[in-house]
Amino acid sequence: MKKIKLRFYGYLNKFISVDQSKNLGLIDDRYYLHNYRGRQTIKDRIESIGVPHSEIALILKNGRPVNFSYLVQPEDFFSIYPYFYNFELQETKKLLPEYPGKPKFILDVHLGRLARYLRRFGFDTAYRNDYLDRQIVEISIKEKRIILSRDLGLLMRKRVKWASFIRDDDPQKQLKEVFDRYSLSNYYQGESRCVNCNGELKKVDKKKIVERLEPKTKKYYNDFRYCSKCDKIYWRGSHYEKTEKLLEKIAPD
Repeated sequence: MKKIKLRFYGYLNKFISVDQSKNLGLIDDRYYLHNYRGRQTIKDRIESIGVPHSEIALILKNGRPVNFSYLVQPEDFFSIYPYFYNFELQETKKLLPEYPGKPKFILDVHLGRLARYLRRFGFDTAYRNDYLDRQIVEISIKEKRIILSRDLGLLMRKRVKWASFIRDDDPQKQLKEVFDRYSLSNYYQGESRCVNCNGELKKVDKKKIVERLEPKTKKYYNDFRYCSKCDKIYWRGSHYEKTEKLLEKIAPD
């Protein structure tokens, strides 16, 4: 058996189970000894421990940056870092290409409420409760979408490029995770998408939909949006104000 040393920083340690930690052998609370056989890439070794490659921003081998395809050598010492929200890496050190433009997302079956929140704040978010893992990966590649998931197996698939593991169970805290990770406050301009189907909302004349409105809505509101995909009407009522306050709480200026 050959051995390498691995040191994980920040929240990456949370992916390593207690049993896995015992098997690896933690040395001085600083690094793990890891046994391997044959020819192995550092990506395969890291993911065999339970840390998905999508969560890793930087790998240093004996102090020098390497990419996921690096073939590990006996006695190599790796320092493995998560994403730094307030720190920009040099292009030559990035393991994955920067996501181009305003983020678009695709979510797994566990994140339906988060999908509605992201749509409410205007982010193009694909979600169905019957997506298969392979479908999520295919759509993410074809449509250049960031995968958000609570399934580590999905995030470790080889073709996954842009992705993030959602750690919290609470949808509002999940929303904060995503806003922080992808700096979404920089993109939000007060507009929304349809929370039901992700369709784009278009301004509609009140006269055209007035017969469909409840009496109080008809009386107090004049600015409406319409989703042509699912025939739903929106206006800036109490729910809109409530979610605006939520945004102020999770992503203050």
